[in-house]
Amino acid sequence: MLETMSDFFNSRLDGYEEHQLHAIAQAEVFYPFTAQHLPARSGARVLDLGCGTGLELGYYFAVNPTAVVTGIDLAGDMLKALEAKFPDKKLTLVHGSYFDVPLGEGCYDAVVSVESLHHFTQGEKIPLYARVRRALAPGGYFLLTDYFAASDGQEAFFRQELRRLKAEQGIRDDAFYHYDTPLTVEHETEALQKGGFSRVEVLGQWGATCLLRAAP
Repeated sequence: MLETMSDFFNSRLDGYEEHQLHAIAQAEVFYPFTAQHLPARSGARVLDLGCGTGLELGYYFAVNPTAVVTGIDLAGDMLKALEAKFPDKKLTLVHGSYFDVPLGEGCYDAVVSVESLHHFTQGEKIPLYARVRRALAPGGYFLLTDYFAASDGQEAFFRQELRRLKAEQGIRDDAFYHYDTPLTVEHETEALQKGGFSRVEVLGQWGATCLLRAAP
């Protein structure tokens, strides 16, 4: 049965970090690798989209303990766990959808998202990426570490399966349900470019997971 995004992650808090780090190929490599590409200067301002329990933030705070981080997530229990992990850090947590929460303009030196955005369509992402671009300060950039489809056919199959499951279960609302529908790297890059990013590069790849760096 499909579950809403918040219910899915809240119900899996116990064991979530173990799963993320050991059930996803080379996650123990790409989480710290992502953190190493976030700003290292003192007081850097970072926005984390879909922060969860802050796996990448643990590695980031080890590199930059003075970073000022804002995290947004739909799962309130995940945010409580994150807050408890880093009581001495400059951390602002927002319970909500990053599609709805205002991101501001010129506020952040970097925006990051790890293993979160593969649940959404290109059409949903383009306006979000435009808001992310506006939220960046001069010289800022967006790091996206995520799971990508291997082909156009695989991408289409995942999207078709989600539609089939929703119809089968009589789901007609617009809530976000947990089901992986990754884009290809090419289509993700197109979404970023349509959102206003002019430079998109692949910094690393681990199986189906890639790290993209997008700059205005």
